[in-house]
Amino acid sequence: MDAMPSAVSHLDLASPARQALRGPVRRVPGESVLLAPQDLHPALWLGHQLGRNPDQAVASGFAMLDAQLPGGGWPRRALTELLLPHPGIGEIRLLSPSLVATQQAGRLVMVFDPPAHLSAWALAQLGIDVTQLLVINTRCKVVAGSDSLWALEQALKSGHVGAVLAWLPPRLRAERLRRLQLAANSHDGPAFVLRETAAQQRPTAAPLRLALRAGGADVLSVRLLKRRGPPLETPLQLALPPVLSSLARSRSRAAQIEAPPLPVAATFINLA
Repeated sequence: MDAMPSAVSHLDLASPARQALRGPVRRVPGESVLLAPQDLHPALWLGHQLGRNPDQAVASGFAMLDAQLPGGGWPRRALTELLLPHPGIGEIRLLSPSLVATQQAGRLVMVFDPPAHLSAWALAQLGIDVTQLLVINTRCKVVAGSDSLWALEQALKSGHVGAVLAWLPPRLRAERLRRLQLAANSHDGPAFVLRETAAQQRPTAAPLRLALRAGGADVLSVRLLKRRGPPLETPLQLALPPVLSSLARSRSRAAQIEAPPLPVAATFINLA
């Protein structure tokens, strides 16, 4: 008699494991079933599928984006990496629905090292309660020379924070990002880290990486560079909540239409 156990991928139809995965089934004597990877463990998926999030994802507030994110929203217990050409292209407006939802659930939102002073008026326009927003500046003179990421790691490990938003220092070493990802495993909520666009050329421990760029007045172009699932070649064009006045928006559109094209190469003019 063969003493080796049956393969893990083949389970009897009436076994408890099979019942838990598929629900009640009719037993067929001698029949076995080959389970799909996603049935064996929620962290597994096929190459043509979007990965499933074992923890309930946090809706981004943009249906087009949620449809392309594994689990249907921003992941919990994992880093989401956003790459920016420069601050202020709409990243706060992109994240504001999930930050507002976090606050409405009675949980704290922490912001680390914003590159400029945050506008309380603009945040309030987006629905963010600024009185329940904790801003940490680890790069001030008081902590100069110390580990600026220590406070961020502790916040992720604490289990008492609802959402984290952090601007990371440039040219961050890969091992430091891995430490943040390990800390994020204890964080029951979304954790967003914002980095420079040049980081796209380096690998990341974050399971979700997006590149952002301005797509026009109140429009953000989002390219999914890394996700648990197949690549997405076409960027998403997301309409952001407007914060500009109607006059400012019309001037922005007019400037884009009337701006002359940039020369593609230098031109030599002989004045002789």
